[in-house]
Amino acid sequence: MPEGHTIHRLAQDHLERFGGREVRVSSPQGRFAESAALLDGLVLDGVDAHGKHLFLGFPDHGWVHVHLGLFGKYALGTAPAPPPTDTVRLRIAGGDHYSDLRGPTACELITDGEKLAIGERLGPDPLRNGDDPDRAWNRISRSRTTVAALLMDQKVVAGVGNVYRAEVLFRHGIDPYRQGRDLARAEWDAMWLDLAALMREGVRNNRIDTVRDEHLPEAMGRPPRVDDHGGEVYVYRRAHLPCHICGTEIRTADLAARNLFWCPECQRR
Repeated sequence: MPEGHTIHRLAQDHLERFGGREVRVSSPQGRFAESAALLDGLVLDGVDAHGKHLFLGFPDHGWVHVHLGLFGKYALGTAPAPPPTDTVRLRIAGGDHYSDLRGPTACELITDGEKLAIGERLGPDPLRNGDDPDRAWNRISRSRTTVAALLMDQKVVAGVGNVYRAEVLFRHGIDPYRQGRDLARAEWDAMWLDLAALMREGVRNNRIDTVRDEHLPEAMGRPPRVDDHGGEVYVYRRAHLPCHICGTEIRTADLAARNLFWCPECQRR
């Protein structure tokens, strides 16, 4: 499932390509056809992202709410757009650009009130200016749930997925099985700031890189990572490989229905 930086990048891309323009809206697949007909020819006048939720705004018609889920994908390109296939749930075209959405968990036209209700169910997002980390801390500091599970709970922190979870815990030397109530406030504040910085970098580069400069391949004389995921990481998908820092074998286990990765030496309880 895409993490929050991907959704914020998609919001940015749609604003740059279509913001303030009249756009053609269609649903070749047909599942969004009725709403697409209402929006076709209107101006896309706003975008928003909160956690893993993307919102595309149209005047007097509300918002297209998109949640990619496990299988949703966006393709953005330049005109002329290719003939759409019947897997395209939503096509937006305008000027020199188009975007195609396939396989989302949610693609629906919603009102301002419904958008607000979605936001109220989500925790603070490190990428949203003004979102308050205290809201997350109030839940984390009272919880017997593991920190690793809390970070994946979108009602606690919005936008953090499996990669950022594993990597931020490693970067701060925190055992993923520590209970939330055992986390120090200073540790949480440092993690929040780090998440914001890492995820902003993810928006800029459109990939996740979490390794500090002194631990990059060229600095350590090690081979670069070769993985579909792309960026340099400390522990994510590195099970049974040596830790970049201490050489201990990276462990993996199932936690909160996702594979967890951590270094038992660098992340002691």
